[in-house]
Amino acid sequence: MFVDRVKVEVRAGGGGNGAVSFRREKFIPKGGPNGGDGGKGGDIIIEADDKVRTLIDLYNHPHQRAKNGESGQRSNKTGKNGEDLIIKVPLGTVVEDTDSSTILGDLTENGQRITVAQGGQGGQGNFRFKSSVRRSPRFAQKGEPGEEKKLYLSLKIIADVGLVGYPNAGKSTLLSRISAAKPKIADYPFTTLIPNLGVVSVDEAKSFMVADIPGLIEGAHQGTGLGDKFLKHIERTKIILHIIDGSIIKKEEPLYSFRAINKELNNFSEKLTKKPQIIAINKCDLTSVKENMAYLKDTFHKEGYQIFTISALTGEGLNTLIYGLSSLLDELKEKETITVVLPKKEVVYKFTPRFVINKKGDIYEVTGAEIERIVAMTNFNNEEAIDYFQKIIKKMGLEKALIKKGIKEGDKVKIKKIIFTFSNK
Repeated sequence: MFVDRVKVEVRAGGGGNGAVSFRREKFIPKGGPNGGDGGKGGDIIIEADDKVRTLIDLYNHPHQRAKNGESGQRSNKTGKNGEDLIIKVPLGTVVEDTDSSTILGDLTENGQRITVAQGGQGGQGNFRFKSSVRRSPRFAQKGEPGEEKKLYLSLKIIADVGLVGYPNAGKSTLLSRISAAKPKIADYPFTTLIPNLGVVSVDEAKSFMVADIPGLIEGAHQGTGLGDKFLKHIERTKIILHIIDGSIIKKEEPLYSFRAINKELNNFSEKLTKKPQIIAINKCDLTSVKENMAYLKDTFHKEGYQIFTISALTGEGLNTLIYGLSSLLDELKEKETITVVLPKKEVVYKFTPRFVINKKGDIYEVTGAEIERIVAMTNFNNEEAIDYFQKIIKKMGLEKALIKKGIKEGDKVKIKKIIFTFSNK
């Protein structure tokens, strides 16, 4: 099963809880605190792997979870970090955060990685809270929850040459003749239901990759036929090889099918029609095609296109086509090596407030990454932890900011899912 798009939900590992512990040594009746920190939660990492061809594994397992960090231990021992979860995807995978509609990464190279969800920090053990006035702290931090995200992954096949053309133009047969690919071949429309990849060997040291894109018809960009499901796979190709069935070309309208397909490409993305395009007129072994070949060549040459006449069935003209494609790829590669040095963009610092206060009805809602993390890591079942939390938010200036917003004694304050009753006593 070929899967080229999938929605997944990922959750990084939560940090381990800090430990509450005290030294217990012989002849030392009042040992100090020695609770260790919790371990960090595992990250969710997506990695491009050239051995993976489809997103089928994520389709079957759309919920991905990394390991949590372990809790701290006595004797100041830090808990073990949670293991990172590495998700392997094909080259050409685009990763998007669905909530923010932000592209997190475009993985085009083998081994390329992006971290899509950070594991939570481990909570600090009670050893960390010892001070001159707090000699025996009996509280520790909870571990920070790991990030949760909803992602949309879509695959855009990376190939040097993309084969396009009407159904039954001979694309699959051509791919099977010039590479080791074994696509399904039959004489009915839409035989190819998935993109097929094949590596074409030019000589011992040179090769290139060809992708057979399922047959397009008029209205494909709007979903007609196989729709626009596979049009995106042409976007990464360097060259478009347009296969035309010479046996169905009408002398009155020789460019009809050619222009129809190009219109679909342009409607999907104008960038596609700007790519170098080569035309291969297939089935030149047939007498009817041979009789019209001079006329067909002249017609397409006038349009400014390079023409190859081939027979995917008998192999006629395939070597010439292969060397022609290889030569054009070499020319394009030389152009890519010309580097343009662009002026450096000025870095602009963007101020981010530590918290934001919004009044919603009778509740003052406080948001902000820092304050939300502090709340998530506070154990509100422990009086000492609550006292420490109150000192932290006072130091941050939250209490003054709430008073400035008009809060009164007894009003409600909400941070994440926790609701507090305000008091400045």
